[in-house]
Amino acid sequence: MTKALIVVDMQNDFMPGGALGVKGAFEIVQPILKLMPKFSHIIASQDWHPKNHCSFAASHPGKKVGDTIQIQGQAQHLWPVHCVQNTKGAAFAPGFSKNQFEAIFHKGSNPQIDGYSAFYDNAHEKSTGLTSYLHKHHITQIVLVGLAFDYCVFYSALDARRDGFEVTVLPELCRSINTSPAEHKKILETLQLQGVLVA
Repeated sequence: MTKALIVVDMQNDFMPGGALGVKGAFEIVQPILKLMPKFSHIIASQDWHPKNHCSFAASHPGKKVGDTIQIQGQAQHLWPVHCVQNTKGAAFAPGFSKNQFEAIFHKGSNPQIDGYSAFYDNAHEKSTGLTSYLHKHHITQIVLVGLAFDYCVFYSALDARRDGFEVTVLPELCRSINTSPAEHKKILETLQLQGVLVA
């Protein structure tokens, strides 16, 4: 069986001090870098938003970060402006570079819908191409690390299972936006119920 490591959204804006900084994100940079050589296939995802993206509170006058609104029938949490295409915030965090990855998949690039998963937008209307890429390279097992455990890693794992891949998530090499122990436990249980190995 061919296995791939998928490094999710290790980008400047998700590092502490960034526009949507995730607590403890710097702590996982070196461990991920040390893990990467153990895989023959190393793939990355990048949040890659247009500047007017629907997930930005700034795109909705009168709304603020943390609000939830409805967009095309989907509940949309509103975030700070982050990971705007071709900005420093969207670039890989220090320690990572494009040439470390055999393929990079952009997500959240449609201004009208968000995309947490590395595989599909949140409405499952459009694929990023990652599933097809994995099939093309006969990859049946994936290991997920990166940011954020409770959003993009979580939804990537669920989509990968839905598409028939064997999925392992390494929580020690992830960090969450919501650091509540109860929320963390709920995420773990949901993943395990869907057949994700949490190692």
